[in-house]
Amino acid sequence: EAALGKLEEMAASLGARTDVVSAVHVEGCGEEERMAEDVGEARAAAAAAPSGRRIRVAAQVLVRLAPPPGPMPPSAAAVHKAAHAKAYGGHDGEAADENDAEGAAAAKPADKPPTRQPAMPDVRVAVAGNVDSGKSTLVGVLTGTGTLDNGRGSARSAVFAHPHEVTSGRTSAVSQHVMGFSPDGDVVNHCATRTAMGWAELVRGSHSVLTFLDLAGHERYLKTTMFGLTAKAPEYCMLVVGANMGVLRMTKEHLAIAVALRLPIFVVVTKVDIAPPDILKQTIENIAKLLKSPGARKMPVGVKSEAHAAECAEKIATSDGRLAPVFKISNVSGDGLDILRRFLASLPPRVDWSADLLRPVEFQVDEAFTVPGVGCCVSGITSAGEITTGSTLALGPDSVGKFTPVTIKSIHFKRTPVGSVVAGQSAALALKKVKKNAIRKGMVLIDTAHVAFGCAWEFQAEVLILYHGTTIKKNYQPVLHIGGVRQAARVLEMDHDVLRTGDRASVRFRFMYYPEFVKEGGRFVFREGRTKGLGKITQVFHIKEALTAAAARHIPPSKPSMVVPSPQPQARTVS
Repeated sequence: EAALGKLEEMAASLGARTDVVSAVHVEGCGEEERMAEDVGEARAAAAAAPSGRRIRVAAQVLVRLAPPPGPMPPSAAAVHKAAHAKAYGGHDGEAADENDAEGAAAAKPADKPPTRQPAMPDVRVAVAGNVDSGKSTLVGVLTGTGTLDNGRGSARSAVFAHPHEVTSGRTSAVSQHVMGFSPDGDVVNHCATRTAMGWAELVRGSHSVLTFLDLAGHERYLKTTMFGLTAKAPEYCMLVVGANMGVLRMTKEHLAIAVALRLPIFVVVTKVDIAPPDILKQTIENIAKLLKSPGARKMPVGVKSEAHAAECAEKIATSDGRLAPVFKISNVSGDGLDILRRFLASLPPRVDWSADLLRPVEFQVDEAFTVPGVGCCVSGITSAGEITTGSTLALGPDSVGKFTPVTIKSIHFKRTPVGSVVAGQSAALALKKVKKNAIRKGMVLIDTAHVAFGCAWEFQAEVLILYHGTTIKKNYQPVLHIGGVRQAARVLEMDHDVLRTGDRASVRFRFMYYPEFVKEGGRFVFREGRTKGLGKITQVFHIKEALTAAAARHIPPSKPSMVVPSPQPQARTVS
């Protein structure tokens, strides 16, 4: 079964699929082995074998680059599971009951491809905190094989995505890592071998999945961190604080962004094994003071047992985000990790996506990449509807606000090929006949019947200025983060002459470079230097409406003209 699963994973990475041509049992006869003529003979031999004895399966598997026409055969793992259950009358020599019917059904070819990914709980947790606080090390320990860190970066090297991150020891991009749980809350990632489990195998063997979004902690990568907090749609924020470093400026910055996005927050204090007792006590006091501040208004609670951790996990999503559990752990000695794992296993999905399943398809694109042999692929969040393989959607908007019909070739959920994804699930989609340079972050895939008024240059929003050094006036140009959209916008109008820290106002924005797909009610964060603010879209002026408004204000409706540099003065001849 493990070999067939590995073959499926390798084929999926190439955009292919596996079809089992035949599967027969091999009967052990000392040093010699012979192939059974059919499955019936193998089953008879298995019945005569002692209870609990295991026999091997020889399978002939065909790897296809394109799905064959007609019915989709069962996967290799399903065929093996059905054959194993059929031969033994159950699992591991036990008596069979309903497993026989499930195995026989899995062995039969399906009437049609799966149209809906099973509703597996997928909770996304953003990992924020100051640089060198131990975020990547903690993610590596939680999602690894169960081994602890050696104190010199062995755990974080397994989660870094780029060579320069390994060299510097600092995360510079948003990376995703999966942690699977069994129905009893045990971590599926932790296995006896030292080889990390693949995502496809992990998803198949898990009852629920938790996805970590490892964010950058350095100040120079703050815009990347903000993009991860807005575009990746996390449901919780894990704020990591080094016990020996305490609360630093970027810790406060990340906390302020998470509070502005209304994310439930829990704090993990790392490196407690090397922090002196007085420094650790001071760090805990500073964290409690920061969480209780008027800007955060959280209730910090120290968690010291697994039972208390499970109770806090149930209450953190129902307490309006005010509860803030605090954990003390060590990635080297393992102190407190069991309590944290129990808390993570008990975290419930915070967003109810059931109402969005019946809405038209909407997929937020946050990244585009190319896979050799497959072509252009996009990744993102399915925010509404259901996307199936072979469906045709509209991709856009481009630089002039148009949408292009595209066909979905294949779908991967957590690097596992599936037939469909539904609202609330992250996925990677392979697109047919699309160039990567035609895609940018912030684009969407929507139903072709709902492209009318699909994008806008301008919108009205209620904003709150969290901090600004002086005053904000008309023509001010901050960078807006609206979901996957990250673009500078200009202030056209506002109901105040000037805005200062703490002021609220109704402001009309206009994107500077491209029209974007935005909707009423969407929340966003904007920044410019140390200036920070948040807002909520109250009205969207779609392109047709914006043309009329622009003509009334004598503003060109197309892209704003680029600033032309002044000509250089001609050199003068000096005698």
